[in-house]
Amino acid sequence: MTTTPVSRLAVRRTSSLAVTPAVAGHRGASGHRPEHTLEAYRHAIALGADEIELDLVSTADGVLVARHESELSVTTDVADRPELAHRRSTRVVDGRAVEGWFVEDLTLDEVRLLRARERWPALRAGSAAYDGVLGVPTFDEVLTMLAEESARHGRSVGVLVELKDPANSASLGLDLAEPLLDDLRHHRRDHSRSRVSVMSFEPTVLRSLAGRTRVPLIQLVERLDERPADWAMTGDPRTFADLVTPAGLALVERYADGIGARHSLVAHDAGDRVLPTRLVRDAHREWLSVHVWTLRAEDRFLPAAFRGGDGPAGHGDLRGYAALLLEMGVDGLITDQPELCLAARDLLEV
Repeated sequence: MTTTPVSRLAVRRTSSLAVTPAVAGHRGASGHRPEHTLEAYRHAIALGADEIELDLVSTADGVLVARHESELSVTTDVADRPELAHRRSTRVVDGRAVEGWFVEDLTLDEVRLLRARERWPALRAGSAAYDGVLGVPTFDEVLTMLAEESARHGRSVGVLVELKDPANSASLGLDLAEPLLDDLRHHRRDHSRSRVSVMSFEPTVLRSLAGRTRVPLIQLVERLDERPADWAMTGDPRTFADLVTPAGLALVERYADGIGARHSLVAHDAGDRVLPTRLVRDAHREWLSVHVWTLRAEDRFLPAAFRGGDGPAGHGDLRGYAALLLEMGVDGLITDQPELCLAARDLLEV
């Protein structure tokens, strides 16, 4: 596979705020192992990731566990557990009815019965080979693992923590922020040099945390026509587009240290070329760092100029695309295949 020349696609190089932009394993090395498992996190670290990224949801008894969404049937074997059949229910999620098993209905003991599964087995057969083997970790267990792996590899490994749907959880009587802070204090990681950052799509929880923790906070940004869920619940008409204007970024800077943007908000896919938007430069003017997500090697997730032409499951030139994003000045890459993004960073540092 050939690497797309960065110079042909980038307009001009923009400086990062970071001396060395970070590479984070998205849900671990989720291109290689079932996501949000201790094995996926360990594999990302072994591949050289500077950080791991994880999402936190709450069990019915208030314990934070690592899952991307509260419905469990896509990434675990919950549907095959007859002892949990009675927990199946229907919820309205993002305006549509979803039937399944929801983590907020299960106790931690019940969650511990589950085994992880690959989200996209047709795309990632190698990862799917681990189906049924790995459990669902708590945040406490992840922090313990990070300390162990940092000692094993002789370097401090960071963690980007996303609080999933905190407003909805609060409506169910489940607070995400206080258990998060409790776990950070227990592991002595509630300080500015702890290598922990907390992220959310919802400004409300980040504003609340700004006065309660010393770890950096990151405002996540989705598709621009969508609304943060907390604003939608209160009838606020603003969208993510309002957060990425110069005025919006100035507002974000009052409570957060950076933004985490979908990569297409930084790099516009123009077909034969990929062009930078203003977002990185506008964010850097407010001294906000910029992490981009989620970088994946499969063609279906890459801009047209970086696809390999072998169909959706084929791998394109993720290394070249990551190098382009680094040329555009991003401060962190959140990726399912950290080894490819690390190779891109190493290439630019030569």
